[in-house]
Amino acid sequence: MATKKKAKTPAAGTSRKPAKQLNGNGSSGRASPLAEARDTARLLLEIEAIHCRPDNPYIFTSGRASPVYIDCRKLISYPEARTKIMAHALKAIDRDIGWSKIDVVAGGETAGIPFAAFLAALAKKPMIYVRKQPKGFGRMAQIEGDLKPGKRVLLVEDLATDGGSKLVFIEALKKAEAKVTDCFVIFHYGIFPQSIEMLAAGGVKLHALATWWDALEAAERHKYFDERGLTETRAFLEAPEKWSASHGGRPPAPRSLMGR
Repeated sequence: MATKKKAKTPAAGTSRKPAKQLNGNGSSGRASPLAEARDTARLLLEIEAIHCRPDNPYIFTSGRASPVYIDCRKLISYPEARTKIMAHALKAIDRDIGWSKIDVVAGGETAGIPFAAFLAALAKKPMIYVRKQPKGFGRMAQIEGDLKPGKRVLLVEDLATDGGSKLVFIEALKKAEAKVTDCFVIFHYGIFPQSIEMLAAGGVKLHALATWWDALEAAERHKYFDERGLTETRAFLEAPEKWSASHGGRPPAPRSLMGR
């Protein structure tokens, strides 16, 4: 296994290029200089939400192979880590968007719902959630909660890869006459430009606390990955399609990477 328990003595930090900002949060090519990004990555590693397995790659629904995998849903079971990360999120959203510009917090079914609820409670904002498709009975509702036309809505999800599922939620919100200009996630892969381009085409900016670059830096600094894990993860982040193809993955269908 390339994922290891945290060592007592952290590794010395390595010099890195300054991060190129991505919609005010995260980075397009290297780890973010922001303290909350580094701490979020460390906390996700600490609760073992991040896994590294280069000798037996993870195969995603897109067909792509990856040496690393993240399960942000695990965070809801760890109150201390959750509290810290939600505090980082509250601060980041205020800095990059402004809570005064947000009327309602929306969670995407299902992983985004708890994080939207946590943030709505902290920010004292109304909360709704959006289904992937309308219910097949009753009101046939796709949006649950009270959403008035013209409200400024922040879509919250746990994770973004290619941004595909975000478009489904955004379309439903806009159909309900909501104003959606921003989407916030705990973790953004940060290596697939499609995730930014697809949302930007719909007038929506993607904001994230941390990316795989932040996770890699934290894994190296705090010794969560062994040397092979660090090497293979870095190779994947630098050239994900090439790494996937050489490790049993297959090319994803057009406009369909991992679907999130």
